[in-house]
Amino acid sequence: MRAEKQLFLDELHSVIEGSKALIVVNYQHLAPNLSSELRKQLMKAGGDLTVVKKRILMKAVAAAGISIGEELLTGHIALISAIEDPITTTKAAFDFCGAHEGVIKILCGHFEGRILSKEQVTTLSKLPGKDQMRAELLGLLEAPMAQTLATMEALLTSLAHCLENKSHT
Repeated sequence: MRAEKQLFLDELHSVIEGSKALIVVNYQHLAPNLSSELRKQLMKAGGDLTVVKKRILMKAVAAAGISIGEELLTGHIALISAIEDPITTTKAAFDFCGAHEGVIKILCGHFEGRILSKEQVTTLSKLPGKDQMRAELLGLLEAPMAQTLATMEALLTSLAHCLENKSHT
């Protein structure tokens, strides 16, 4: 293997090892402006896009102990790596897919040591992110206390209104 390819293979292997999740995509007609827009969206979500050759990708994932079927890899291949939150990065990729129909197509993913199909990655993209789940949990914990306080306040207000009406008569 030439030195340049070995360097790229080592770099790709470090990307795979350093990411929490991977999404393999096929891209068609990805113009430089669209590529820049996709990279910006992924960067905001804590991810990155790497354009790869199939052979180098297969060698890098094999070295990382991941088995992706070569039959899944059709056309031009890119790898989206989730460095921070996998759900947020997956949502950003699907948002771009929805806004730019036919430019990128999700092929498969690798999350928590498992290979996921396109359908499973789609399901994963519909899950709430960490911040949304935290907000829902806090709301769930706060609701009983808020309801108790509202009930007590209503009782005190009712008593005050009764006494006020009694004093006017």
